Amino acid sequence: MVEAPKAAEVTSERARGLQRLGRHLEYATTAWNSLEAVVAIASGVAANSLALVAFGLDSCIEVFASLVVLWHLGGAAEDADPQRARRGLRLIAAAFAVLGLYLVAEAANGLVARTRPESSPIGVGFLAATVVVMFLLARAKRRTGLALGNRPLVANGSMTFIDGCLAAGVLVALAVQMVEGWWWADPVAAGIVAAVALNEAREVWAQGRSVTPSRGTRSPSTARTRGAS
Repeated sequence: MVEAPKAAEVTSERARGLQRLGRHLEYATTAWNSLEAVVAIASGVAANSLALVAFGLDSCIEVFASLVVLWHLGGAAEDADPQRARRGLRLIAAAFAVLGLYLVAEAANGLVARTRPESSPIGVGFLAATVVVMFLLARAKRRTGLALGNRPLVANGSMTFIDGCLAAGVLVALAVQMVEGWWWADPVAAGIVAAVALNEAREVWAQGRSVTPSRGTRSPSTARTRGAS
């Protein structure tokens, strides 16, 4: 008689599949954001667009956050190693904060200097594609992270969603500036995204503080220390 698979074994197999999916989503995000950084920064410098350059820098931070999540997915589960999850969340929160503070400073500078961006057809086309790609990736990351109980992946999904919102905001700002000549739309779009990013930094940092060891579990480093003694 063939023994029916145990529930724990099925759960473990599903978890491994979800971890693979999570890694593939992060690989896809890293590849797209690397391309984003090059296209957006080059287009932004050429068009003197603060929002495009800021978007390119945001893409660099997205790459960093994806690498953090890949690092976390390669380790133990959150219950077994809460310190690893806490570090991952704090690194992502720091990335949000850096992005938000930079955009605040640059948006203020753009408003004071009354910077007037030029049109950028390449930038506009790439932004339109990015909106779709980022929203799809953000949804998939959130669903996968929730199924895994992986908070760094869920947090990175929020960051990817912000990236999509930033792309949409920059796209609208460039369109309004080209049609209406409203120069201030460019820095205002960057400022709105900065506020959202800083709020995400606060929330993700709070999530990191809420990660606590489950009863009866020890981090791998603690276990190794006690084993040696």
